[in-house]
Amino acid sequence: MKFIGLKRLTAILALLCCIPGINAKIEWQQVEPGVWKGIVGTPEDYSLLGVAGCTPLKEGFSRLPQAELPSIAPEVVAEVVNGKTHLRFPLDRNEQLYGFGLNFQTVHQRGKILNLHVDHYGGKDNGRTHAPVPFYISSNGYGVLINSARYLSVYAGSGARKDSPNAPVAKDRNTDKTWQSRPYSDAVSVLVPAEGAEIYLFAGPTPMDVVRRYNLLCGGGNLPPRWGLGFTQRTKTRYTADEVIAEADAFEQNGYPLDFIGLEPGWQSKAYPCTFEWDSTRYPNPQDFINSMKDRKVRINLWTNPYVSPDSKIYNEMYPVSGTHTVWCGIVPDFGTEKARELFKNKFDTEHLNIGVSGYKIDEIDGYDHYLWPDVATFPSGLDSEQMRQTYGLWVQRLTNDLFKKRNQRTFGLVRGSNAGGSSFPYVIYNDYYSHQDFITALINSGFSGVLWTPEVRSSKTPEEWLRRFQSVVFSPMAMINAWSSGTKPWSFPEVADQVKEYSLLRMQMMPYWYTEFARYHYDGIPPFRAMNLEPGFNIDKAVVKEVKEKNLDDNPYLEAVTKEIKDQYMAGEYLLVAPMFAGQTTRSVVLPQGDWYDFYTGEFVGNGEKIEVTPGLDKIPVFVKDGAIIPMMEPRLHAPAAGEKVNLEIRHYGKADGIYRLYDDDGETFNYENGDYSWREIKVERQKNGKLKGTISKPEKGKPNSFNEITWKFMTI
Repeated sequence: MKFIGLKRLTAILALLCCIPGINAKIEWQQVEPGVWKGIVGTPEDYSLLGVAGCTPLKEGFSRLPQAELPSIAPEVVAEVVNGKTHLRFPLDRNEQLYGFGLNFQTVHQRGKILNLHVDHYGGKDNGRTHAPVPFYISSNGYGVLINSARYLSVYAGSGARKDSPNAPVAKDRNTDKTWQSRPYSDAVSVLVPAEGAEIYLFAGPTPMDVVRRYNLLCGGGNLPPRWGLGFTQRTKTRYTADEVIAEADAFEQNGYPLDFIGLEPGWQSKAYPCTFEWDSTRYPNPQDFINSMKDRKVRINLWTNPYVSPDSKIYNEMYPVSGTHTVWCGIVPDFGTEKARELFKNKFDTEHLNIGVSGYKIDEIDGYDHYLWPDVATFPSGLDSEQMRQTYGLWVQRLTNDLFKKRNQRTFGLVRGSNAGGSSFPYVIYNDYYSHQDFITALINSGFSGVLWTPEVRSSKTPEEWLRRFQSVVFSPMAMINAWSSGTKPWSFPEVADQVKEYSLLRMQMMPYWYTEFARYHYDGIPPFRAMNLEPGFNIDKAVVKEVKEKNLDDNPYLEAVTKEIKDQYMAGEYLLVAPMFAGQTTRSVVLPQGDWYDFYTGEFVGNGEKIEVTPGLDKIPVFVKDGAIIPMMEPRLHAPAAGEKVNLEIRHYGKADGIYRLYDDDGETFNYENGDYSWREIKVERQKNGKLKGTISKPEKGKPNSFNEITWKFMTI
């Protein structure tokens, strides 16, 4: 009897896996608590998580419930056929899917056909978007990530196999009114154009637990500097240094907050493609300009794209390590090579960070096809155009973040493209699409994919639209007016200027709350802005679903919560439910999760587990607060507190229930928190024997940051 050597046996097995109809068995290996990795075929070495440089935040997993391998694991089918990998994940009949990247119009993804492809969003949720993250979450409490830097074809409950045990039954369209053009499908099918794939399974038990595990695997959510959560204004494209300074002075004189200003393409000597060098006419002395802005407590953020102009001083050195094709006649650095990465970083470090630049807006790394490099492009590193396109946004985020981290200086900026693994990067996605309603849906979906999104304000046709858009950005990751083209200011519409100022100051007052919620994003993976589907009151178990379906919708609005997308209201942090108003609306419906809810502004009771109608008037964006909620606030300020600066704290309590909240604190600017230089202070509100509420806050730890002076209490519900 002849024995086959181990190497030969491995080769035979690999060959068998490539024969049509031969399934590749997946061995699941636990890599973190509640996270398992499976290998199919021979995955490519170049991957999304690899480019992002993900280091799991292990401490955060200890605060999640223990979990077993998801029950779907044995049923996952994988085949390598003709050099491509076919994956099939089972679905229950009542299962809903969320995620698959930054979608703008849909929250429910079951039944969708998607081509996950980094691109500028073109108006359809077809997978071509700014962050086509190949990660999805099931309402059954598990998640799937395919760690591939390829264009993935996804059939999310679309396409029925003839041999499926749950195959749909044929119906006669002529006689059967229940006939459907899209028959039921019991699987998510994914085509990976490579000879293998790396798959991650995430346990729950809840969808929120799944999202948390994903973010923690990617290093935890990003923790911006405090100033990043203030207000930013992006000035007109060709503003001069004097005009930018005048704009900052106007904000101060008019009493509007401002923490950083964004300079658009005109700051560069050449743009489209870029030199990355200051224009000597508009900015004759960049160092003096930045120092002057710092004196005003305003930081500078620079727009750029990565495509190198022939007039740039690094063009000749970058040329050999760039791709075969150009973008706007600029060469495309091959970030797969160390030399291209170092040239890029050195240019930015020497000419920008050295003089005090605080961040970047990195544009045009998403698409469209007509200006980005084509799929026939090649790169010196050996990466192909597809791999480069899927990861270019990750590269620029990682490289620029590394520069700031080396200086122990946090940043917060804007980017047009991202992908799986980008959770920890200090960037917010934006685009030129500019639909208010769809921007809110994108904000909701961002929480499923480990990215941040801003529903920025650019321009408006009416004072009403301006105020409604402005109210929305106050309750978002980045409060931004992007006036690169319009030149608009917060006070551009005098009819609503007072209301705009009120909300801009409210944003600043709420900074202790926002900062704490971003800390929870970092340490625990909890998205600061997220879908109602991740709220416990909306994760309705099957027994409740059955009970609800037996009732009339008018009697129990939870039926709508189960069967209909909720894509125009969302959770902001632990306690707040935000329901934006859009131009032309005077009333709207809001679906409240289970538990008592209260009006954010008045503290009045509004409902419990029901659908309500609200008519807030133009001056208010509807915001509701959980029973027992504690919202820490500070005095209204025009600039975020600097490191070491103390503020007074007003702690608000809502409802009748006792409450507990952990308030986060660090220096707000450096990475010292990674070495333990941070604190959590416990805030409690308890009802006394006399029926009155009393608040307490734990003392600051000795040697730990303490950014707070006087503390007052405000009990909103009487």
